[in-house]
Parts: sequence; structure tokens; C-alpha cells
Amino acid sequence: QVQLVESGGGLVQPGGSLRLSCAASGSSSRANAWGWYRQAPGKERELVAVITRGGSTNYAGSVTGRFTISRDNAKNTVYLQMNSLKPEDTAVYLCNVVLLILGVPHNYWGQGTQVTVSS
Repeated sequence: QVQLVESGGGLVQPGGSLRLSCAASGSSSRANAWGWYRQAPGKERELVAVITRGGSTNYAGSVTGRFTISRDNAKNTVYLQMNSLKPEDTAVYLCNVVLLILGVPHNYWGQGTQVTVSS
């Protein structure tokens, strides 16, 4: 089992920055991948960024060059640094961890943190 707690969301003006944190407990040290997703009202949940156990990263095209995902293994925490924020980045941001258990992927989710980009 993995428990995830996100923090760092809030209201920011266009062009501003925020850093989201996702603190994990439980079996998170065995995670195969950590990810940040977001969901805006009336829209599908979408992958924003992912970092694998080996440290490889991948980003949605809409955030490439503006967002950076990173991981602090000692603190069992994953971060999402968001720069040059745009109104279209407004959404609930959710942390995700994937554990392979007997070869079967298990997804764990945090409760989400609201990011609002508005002047």
C-alpha cells in the first residue's frame, strides 16, 4: 500500500511559478514510476509528467520546457516545478505511483491539489 499527500497548489498569476510536492509513505520506495496528472472541469484526466524508477522523465507536449518533475528518494517525495504558468494549466493536480506487484501494475493516487492560474 502507498499513501500519497500532495501540497503546494494555489492561486498564481499568468507567468508565475508554483512547486507541487507529493509525499509518499508505505511501499513507495518500490515504485516503478511516479507521475503527475491533472484534471480540469469537464475534461479528461491527463498525464502531465512522469519519472521512472531509473530516473527517466517524460512530459506532455503542452508543458514541455515549462514544467520539471524530480524526485528526492531520501524524502520519498516527488516534485513538480511549474514555471511560466498559463490559465489553461488550471486544474486539480494529482500525484500517482505505480507499483508492480507480481507483475501486475497497481496505481495509487493522492487526493489532489488545486492550481488556479488567473489574473
